[in-house]
Amino acid sequence: MLRNILSVGGLTLVSRVLGFLRDVLTAALLGAGPVADAFFVAFRLPNHFRALFAEGAFNSAFVPLFSAKLVQDGRDAARRFAEEVMALLVVVQVLFLIVILAIMPQFMTVFAPGFSDEPEKFRLAVLFTSITFPYLLFISLVSLQGGVLNSLGRFGGAAAAPILMNLCLIAAMVVLSPLMPTVGHALSWGVFLAGVAQFLYLYWDMNRAGMRLRLRLPRLTPDVKRFLAVLGPAALGSGLTQINLFVDTLVASMLPTGSVSYLYYADRLNQLPLGVIGIAVGTVLLPEMSRRIKGGDEPGAVESQNRAVELSLVLTLPAAAAFMVAGLPIVSVLFQHGAFGPSDAAQSAATLQAYAFGLPAFVVIRSLVNGFYARHDTATPVRIALAATVVNVALKLALMGPLAQVGLAVATSVSAWVNAGLLAWLLTRRGLFRADARLTRNLPRMALAAVAMGVALWAAQERLSPWLTVHGLFERLAGLVLLGAAGMLVYAVMALLLGLVRRSDLGRIRRRRKPA
Repeated sequence: MLRNILSVGGLTLVSRVLGFLRDVLTAALLGAGPVADAFFVAFRLPNHFRALFAEGAFNSAFVPLFSAKLVQDGRDAARRFAEEVMALLVVVQVLFLIVILAIMPQFMTVFAPGFSDEPEKFRLAVLFTSITFPYLLFISLVSLQGGVLNSLGRFGGAAAAPILMNLCLIAAMVVLSPLMPTVGHALSWGVFLAGVAQFLYLYWDMNRAGMRLRLRLPRLTPDVKRFLAVLGPAALGSGLTQINLFVDTLVASMLPTGSVSYLYYADRLNQLPLGVIGIAVGTVLLPEMSRRIKGGDEPGAVESQNRAVELSLVLTLPAAAAFMVAGLPIVSVLFQHGAFGPSDAAQSAATLQAYAFGLPAFVVIRSLVNGFYARHDTATPVRIALAATVVNVALKLALMGPLAQVGLAVATSVSAWVNAGLLAWLLTRRGLFRADARLTRNLPRMALAAVAMGVALWAAQERLSPWLTVHGLFERLAGLVLLGAAGMLVYAVMALLLGLVRRSDLGRIRRRRKPA
C-alpha cells in the first residue's frame, strides 16, 4: 500500500509540474484579454460538473461497491456491475450534453452574465464551451475506468491519465495554434482531445487488466439502485465543497484590491502537497480498506488506515513547516516578478502561513473519510462537512475585518481541523478506528522532526539571504533550492534518528513485488 501511495504521488507530482508549465505557456500565448476570458469560462464549466458528478463523489460510491463485488462474487460479477453503471452513466451524460449544447447561449447568459455586454466575447465563450463540454462525458468514463483499475490494484494508469491532459493542452498551443483563428480555439480543441486521449489510454489499460467493459442497455438493477443511493450523499458533499469555494470568492471580493490574488497564489502553493499526498493516499486507501472489510479483515482495514494517516503526516508536516517558516522567500522567488511587488509577496506569504496551519488536517481528512466510504456510508461525512462549512463561513465573516484575506485562510484551516477532529471522533466512537501503538508513538516524533526542520530553515534563511534577495532569477532560484535541500536533509536525518522511517521499510518499498 505504501509503495502504491508513493507511486501515485510521484505521477501526480509530474502532472502538477506539467500543469504549472502549461499555465506559464498559456499566460505567455493567451494573455488576459477577451479570448482568454472566454476560454477560461469554457474550461471551468465542464470541470465544475466534473467535480460534482465525477471523480471524488463517483469514486467514493463506486469503488467500495465494486471492490465488494470483486471479493464476494468474483471478477465476472464485478465486471457486470461496472457495465451496468457505465450504461447508466453514458445515457445520463449524453442526454445532459445534448440539452446543454441546445441551450448553450441561454446557459452562458446565466453562468457568465457579464459577457452579454461584449458580443464578441460572448460568442467566443459559447463556441469554446460547445467544443469543451463533451470533455465531461469522457472524463466521467475515465473516472469509472480509474475506479475499476484502482480496485484491481492497478494505480499507475489512472494516476498517469492527468498527465495526458497537460500534454494535450501544451501540444495544442504549440501545434494547433498556428492553424486556428486564436489560441483559445486551439486550447478548446485541446481540452476535447485530452478527454478522448485519457479515455483511450485507460481503455487500453483495462484490456491489459483483463477487464474490458461492454456497453449494455441501461437497467435499474438492485446493484445500480444501491450505487445511486450511495452516490447521492457523496455528490451533495462535493456540492458543499463548491459552495465553500463560492463563499471564498464572494467574501474575498469584498476585501481590498489584491486580496483575491493573494489567496490564489497562496492556495496554488498549498495545493501542491495537498494534491500530491492527499490524492495519492485517498486513491490507494479506499480500495485497500474496501477489500479488507469485505474479506472480513476489520483489524487489517484499521491497520491500513493507521499507516495511511502516519504516512500522510510524515510527508505533510515538513511541507507545513516550510510554508510557516520560509513562506516569504518561497513566494518571493516564485512570484515576485514584474507587477507582483514586495508588498504583494508579503501578503501572499502571510496567507500561505495561515493555510499551512490547516494543511496536515486537510491531508488527514482524505485518510479518515475513507473509513466511512469503505463501509458504504457517504452520508456521515456530508453531515460533518456541513458542520465544518458552518464554522468556516462564520469565522470568515468574523475575521475578514481585522485580518482581511489572512482571516479567510485562518477560517479555512480551523474548519479543516474541525472536520478532521469530528471524523476521527466519530470513527473512534463507532469502534471503526483506533490509533495504534505505532501511530501514537510516532506522532510526537513527527512534531519534533518538523520543529527541528523549521529551526534549520530559519537559520538557513539568514545564511542564504544574499542569494534569496538578489535581482537575478537564477541566483534566487538557486538559493531557494539550497534552502529546501537544507530543510529536507535535516528532516530526513531526524526521521531516521527518531525511527519514523526505517532503512528496512525503504528497502521493502524499493523492491518490486514478485509475480503471484
